[in-house]
Amino acid sequence: MRKQVLIFGLVGGVLVTLLQWTEFRFVVLEHSIAIYGVLIAILFAGAGIWLGTRLLAPRERIRERVVHRVVDRIVEVAVPAPTTPNLTADDTVRKRLGITPRELEILELVARGLSNREIGETLFVSENTVKTHCSRAFDKLGARRRTEAVQRSKELGLLP
Repeated sequence: MRKQVLIFGLVGGVLVTLLQWTEFRFVVLEHSIAIYGVLIAILFAGAGIWLGTRLLAPRERIRERVVHRVVDRIVEVAVPAPTTPNLTADDTVRKRLGITPRELEILELVARGLSNREIGETLFVSENTVKTHCSRAFDKLGARRRTEAVQRSKELGLLP
């Protein structure tokens, strides 16, 4: 910020000196319309450059975030998270509660913190299908919220 103020001050000083050296009154009287046109052009060019840098900066940040998400997603798909094999006790609990393998799969993704949309993209199903599976699994576990369902699943040994 200080650097910009210093540069602005130096440029202003140079312009004032230049105006005095070129006999400003003569130039203004003879070429006033051209001077006003140039000043307006400089003003609009500066405003355009300033706005361009302000408006394009958020796009770059958004682009970086999207690229990071895509790369993370590719890494997740290419290198799946290690899962522990389901034990027979887990299967008996799952069967006793009536939780389907797909509902258990969705509960695992809920436990990883994925949103319904992200779960749908991961499993190649619609967001409404994910909501239905979540709702049914929550009912079977006696949970009202995602966090309750994950906690209850871990307590029952359905999730690691």
